Amino acid sequence: QIYSCELEAVPEFEGLQDFCQTFPLFPPGCHPAPGEDPAPVGEFKVGESPRGDPSAGAPQGATAGRLSQGLFRIYPLPEDPRVPPPPRRFQELPPSQPQRCLVRVYVVRAFDLSPRDRNGLCDPYVRVSLGAKTLGQRDQYVPNTLEPVFGRLFELTATIPLEKDLRVSLLDYDLLPPDQEIGTTAIDLENRLLSRFRAHCGLPTLYRTTGPGCWRDQLSPSRALEHFARTRGLPAPEFSAEDTAVAVGDQTFLLSHFGGWGSGWGAPGGGWIPSRDGCGLAEGRAPAQQHPGAPRERLALHVLHACHLVPEHLETRTLYTSTQPGLEQGKVQMWVDIFPASLGPPGPPVNITPRKPQRYELRCVVWNTRDVDLKDVNLAGQRMSDIYVVGWLDGLEEQRQRTDVHYRSLQGDGAFNWRFVFSFQYLAAEQRCEHFWNLDETVLKVPPKLILQVWDNDKFSADDFLGVLELELTRLPKPAQHPRHCTPGGAPEKPRRGARGPSHLSLFRHRRVRGWWPCTVQEGSARRLS
Repeated sequence: QIYSCELEAVPEFEGLQDFCQTFPLFPPGCHPAPGEDPAPVGEFKVGESPRGDPSAGAPQGATAGRLSQGLFRIYPLPEDPRVPPPPRRFQELPPSQPQRCLVRVYVVRAFDLSPRDRNGLCDPYVRVSLGAKTLGQRDQYVPNTLEPVFGRLFELTATIPLEKDLRVSLLDYDLLPPDQEIGTTAIDLENRLLSRFRAHCGLPTLYRTTGPGCWRDQLSPSRALEHFARTRGLPAPEFSAEDTAVAVGDQTFLLSHFGGWGSGWGAPGGGWIPSRDGCGLAEGRAPAQQHPGAPRERLALHVLHACHLVPEHLETRTLYTSTQPGLEQGKVQMWVDIFPASLGPPGPPVNITPRKPQRYELRCVVWNTRDVDLKDVNLAGQRMSDIYVVGWLDGLEEQRQRTDVHYRSLQGDGAFNWRFVFSFQYLAAEQRCEHFWNLDETVLKVPPKLILQVWDNDKFSADDFLGVLELELTRLPKPAQHPRHCTPGGAPEKPRRGARGPSHLSLFRHRRVRGWWPCTVQEGSARRLS
C-alpha cells in the first residue's frame, strides 16, 4: 500500500494516537517574540481507555528525561462503602519500563525537492538521527537531481521512550562543508510501538518463508493473532485440528473453498467471502505461490487483515526546515520497522537497492527510402533530392550518426545499406533508458526511443529537412511489408481475414524487426507522409 501522506495522517489509523495522545509541554512564563510559537520543552502522553474494552484497569505512569507518560481515569465512587468499587478500565497495558528495540529505516526515494545549487538542482544524501546516533555518509549523494532514488536501509538500536524521535534529513552535498539542509521529517516511534493498529511493522499480504518477500516480523501470523486478541481483551483464538478454521470471539474464519471460487487476499478486489455453509468467512482462492506456508499461518494472516491493521506500506512524508517553518521543501517516500528485543530476533531485512540497468546495443540498418519529397531542381529542370538519413537515441543527441548521401534521386528512392550502432543502458522494470552525462555521473532517464530523420543535402545552403520517424522500442509499430502500405499513422498493411494481432510490439522481446515505416512532416495542424 502506497500512502500519499504520513502514516499518522491516514484517517483510519487515528493519528496512531489511539492508545495515548501527545500534548506538548511549555515552560511557565514563556513569552515568545511576536509571530513565533513557543518552543516545547517536553511532551506528556495521556492514554484513554481502550475502545470497546469493558474490563478494568489501573493508572500507570513513567517519566523518562523530557518525556512523561500517563494513563488515568476518574471513577465515580458509590455512596455505600460496602458496595465494591467499579471495575478497572485498564488491564492489558504494554510494559511501563523502557524497551530496547531494533529500528530499520527504509528510505526509497525523494521528489519535489527544493533546489540548493546554482544550476537549479541539488546533490541530496540521507542522514538518519535517533537519540545520540547518526547514520549517513556525505559521499553517498545523488548528484544533480531533484528526484533522487536512494534505496537505503539504516539500522539503529534505541531504548523507547528514552530515544523515541526519529529524524530523517536530506542534505545537499557541497564541495566544502558544512552542507545545507534540504529538509527534515520527524517520526514518533513510541506512538507506533504502542498503537493498537500494529504500526510497528506493516502486515504483508502473503505469508512467505523464503524468497524476496520473506516474512520479516518477529511473530508468526498465529502468534501475532494471539497477541492481538490479548490486547483487545478477547479470548485466545481456537484453531481446528487441521488448522483450516479458527474462532476469534464470536466469528469463525475458514480456510477452504479453494479452486477460484471468489477472490482471495492479494488479488484485485480480493478479500473474504461468506463460507458455503454460512458459518463464517472463507478464503476465496488458492494461493498462487508455490510454497505458501502452513495453513495455520495463512489463516491467521487473513484474520489479521480482516481487523484493518496497518498493512505493508510506503508512506510519503513532507520535509520541512527550521529556517523556513511551514514551507514544504519536498517529499520523501519511506517506511520504518520497529522490533522490540523482548520478542526475539526479526526476519531478514528487505533489499531495496536500486535496480541496475542492463547494457544493450541497438543496431539499426538503413536499407532504402521510397517516395521522398524532392526539394531541388537539376540543370535539366527535373526535381531531385540528395538524400541522407540521420539517427540517434533520444537523450543522446550528441552521439547522432548519419549515412552517406544518395545523390540525384529523381523518384525519391535511396539505397544505403548503412548500419547505425547505439549502446545504452535499459531498466526493464521502469522501461527507461539511462544515459550518463559528464564526469559527475548525472543520470537522465528517458523512454528508449530511436529517432530517424531524412534530409536533403545542399552544398551552398542549409540542408532541407524532409521527414522524421520516431520509434519507441517498447511500443514499436508493426512495419509494413511494402512501402505502399505505409500511412502517416504508422498502421501496418491490412491483415488477412480472420487474422488478429497486436498493432505494437516490443523490440526487447522480439529482438529483430524488418519492414517499412512512414516518415512524416508537419504541415499546418496535420502530419503528412513525406
